[in-house]
Amino acid sequence: MNDGLPMIDDDGEVGELTAEHLKLFRPAREVLPLAFQELVGLRTRGLQKAPTKVPTTIRFDADTLAALKATGSGWQTRVNDAMREWVRARAMV
Repeated sequence: MNDGLPMIDDDGEVGELTAEHLKLFRPAREVLPLAFQELVGLRTRGLQKAPTKVPTTIRFDADTLAALKATGSGWQTRVNDAMREWVRARAMV
C-alpha cells in the first residue's frame, strides 16, 4: 500500500495500523481475484430484490432490552414477530 503512510520505520520494524490506514482499506471482494474469492468461499449477499424491512429507532427500558438480547441471536426478528402478532390480534392491519 503506497499511500504515503509508512508502515515500516527506519529500523525495518512494522508499525501499528492507524485510523488513517484503516480508512484506506477496501472490501475483499474489490481487491481479491474472483477465483480466490470462490476458493475460500467468500460470498456477497447481493442486492435485495424488494426491501421487506424498514429501519427505525425504538426506545426500550434497559432491563427489557437486556432481556431481549439475552435470548440470543435473532432477538430483533423475534421482537418483530411478537409485534406483528400483537397488531394482528387487535385487527390493526
